[in-house]
Amino acid sequence: METESKQQQQQQQQQQQQQDQQQESKTTLTQHQQDSSTSSSSSSSSSSSAPGGAAGGGVGGDGGEYEDEVITSFDNLPLDEKLLRGIYSYGFEKPSAIQMRGIKPIIDGHDTIGQAQSGTGKTATFVIAALQKINYQKNQCQVLILAPTRELAQQIQKVALALGDYLQVLCHACVGGTSVREDAQRLHGGVHVVVGTPGRVNDMMEKRHLRCDHMILFVLDEADEMLSRGFKAQILSVFQHLPQDVQVALFSATMPADILELTTQFMRKPKRILVKKDELTLEGIAQYYIDVQKEENKFDTLVDLYETLTITQAIIYCNTRRRVLSLVDMMTGHDFTVSAMHGDMEQQQRETVLREFRSGSTRVLITTDLLARGIDVQQVSLVINYDIPTSKENYIHRIGRSGRFGRKGIAINFVTINDMEQLKEIETHYNTQIQEMPAKLDTK
Repeated sequence: METESKQQQQQQQQQQQQQDQQQESKTTLTQHQQDSSTSSSSSSSSSSSAPGGAAGGGVGGDGGEYEDEVITSFDNLPLDEKLLRGIYSYGFEKPSAIQMRGIKPIIDGHDTIGQAQSGTGKTATFVIAALQKINYQKNQCQVLILAPTRELAQQIQKVALALGDYLQVLCHACVGGTSVREDAQRLHGGVHVVVGTPGRVNDMMEKRHLRCDHMILFVLDEADEMLSRGFKAQILSVFQHLPQDVQVALFSATMPADILELTTQFMRKPKRILVKKDELTLEGIAQYYIDVQKEENKFDTLVDLYETLTITQAIIYCNTRRRVLSLVDMMTGHDFTVSAMHGDMEQQQRETVLREFRSGSTRVLITTDLLARGIDVQQVSLVINYDIPTSKENYIHRIGRSGRFGRKGIAINFVTINDMEQLKEIETHYNTQIQEMPAKLDTK
C-alpha cells in the first residue's frame, strides 16, 4: 500500500510538472507564432505586417484593449481565389461587422476572442479564416471546431463545405447519436476539418481515431455555453490532446467577464473583438411583450395570436421538454399543425423535424433552448417566448432566430406577473426596450 501511495504521488507530481511545462511553453511560443504567421519580422512594441501588406491591430502588453483593423471587402482580405469564389457563390456580398474585424487576426495566427450577436455571420468568420489556413496537400486534420449541440455542429459543417466547395475541403461532423465506427473510418480516411461536440470528439481522441499532430487551429463556438455549462472539463480534456502551439479562437454572442477569465487558461494574449453590451440590442428585431397575468392564460393568448397574425414561419420557445409536449398536444387538439423538437428526441427524429421546418413543409416549431444556439433558419419571421428564458444570455440566442443577417423579425414575450422582474432584467442587460404589443401587429 505504501508503494502504491508513493507511485500515485509521483504520478501526480509528474502530471503537475507536465501542466506547468505546457503553460510555460505556450507562453514562450507566443512571439514565435506571431512571427511565423507573417512574412516580415515584428518588433516587441508593434504588431506584424499581415499578408497583403495591411497592418494588424495592436494589442497592449497585457492583452487588453486595442484598435482593430476593419476590412470592408472580402477582396481586400488575404484569401485564396477559390475561397473567394465559394464566399460569393454562397451569397455573401460584403463582410459583416464581425467578419470585417475577425477574419484577418485568425489568418495572421493570433488567438482571437470574437463576440457578435446571433445572426451577424460569426460562424462564417471563423470558417473563412480556417479554410484559408489549411494546407490542402495534406489530408490530415488541421482544424478542430467544437460546438455545444449536434445541430449547431452539423450547421457549421454545411457552411464549411459550401464556402470551401472550390477548395475541395474535407470536413467531417463528429457528433453523438451517429455511428462510432463510421466516424472512425472517416477520420482514418483523412479530413481537413473536424466539427464536433465535446463528448464525441473526446472519445475519438482517447481512442486515437482523431490524431492531433497536424492541428493548427482550435475553435470554440458559443464559448459562453461551452465553458459555463458542464463542458469545461471536456474542453480542457480536448485541449490536452492538442499541440502546445495550437492557435485558439472563441466566438459567441455573449461573453460574460467570468467566462473571459477562463480563457486565460488556454489563450495567449488574444486579440479581443468585443461588441459592447449596449450594442447587443438585436437591431432589426421588434420586441414586444403580452401581459398574460397568469400561466393558464398563455394558451388562449397563443391561439388568439395564431388566428390573427400572418405567420410565414415561427418558433415557439418553452423552458422544458414537458412544456413542449403539453403545448403540442393542446395545439394539435385545436387542429393547429405544429412540429416539436427537444433534447430527449432521437438524433434522426430531430434532423427530420429540422429538415421539414427548413424546407417550409412545417410552419410552426415548438422547441426548448436546444434550437436557440446557432441554427440558421433563414425564413423565420416570428419568435414567441411562451416562457421567458431562465437565463438572460439565452434571450439573445432565442430571438436571434428571427431577422437573421439584417432581415426584419418580431419577438413576442408572454409575461406573467411573476415574469415582470425577469423582463426588466433582460431590458437592463441588453440596454433595450421591450414594448407592450399593440392591438394590431403586421408580421409581413
